[in-house]
Amino acid sequence: MRILGIDPGSRITGFAVIEAYGDRLRPCGYGVIRTGSGELPERLGAIFEGVGRVIDELVPEALAIESVFLARNAQSALKLGHARGAALCAATRAGLSVYEYAPRAVKLAVVGSGRAEKAQIQHMMRQILQIDEALPADAADALAVAVCHAHTQHTRGYASRQLAALASRP
Repeated sequence: MRILGIDPGSRITGFAVIEAYGDRLRPCGYGVIRTGSGELPERLGAIFEGVGRVIDELVPEALAIESVFLARNAQSALKLGHARGAALCAATRAGLSVYEYAPRAVKLAVVGSGRAEKAQIQHMMRQILQIDEALPADAADALAVAVCHAHTQHTRGYASRQLAALASRP
């Protein structure tokens, strides 16, 4: 399965596509979509188009994205929500299944602590995915969301198989 992870932002949106085969993961592509300093509608259009290009080029089957969290600054939270919406629209237009994860759940899944710092996420993504180069923080966050989804799906599949095996016993 190919998973597109998105770390939405109104100025910089991180993206990453990984391939998951059971418990094995491989990065297919990652980076950032820079929207510039224009007005918000133009930046949202750039996110929509950028995510659409990533989907066309890397052909993921599912989108994993962080759910909305409460921010201290209401304006920042609204802009983040708009950026998420632009990415979600591009994904649903392409027919991708959408999965949302709380930021703390993503950090817990990939670092082991729901309060992990950006540098810890970057380090763990390099280790888990065997990436030699430095990762931009937003791309590392997108990789983390995708890895979180892959781990969640793998665990759900394992649990389903175990339950089915138990149910088939006399």
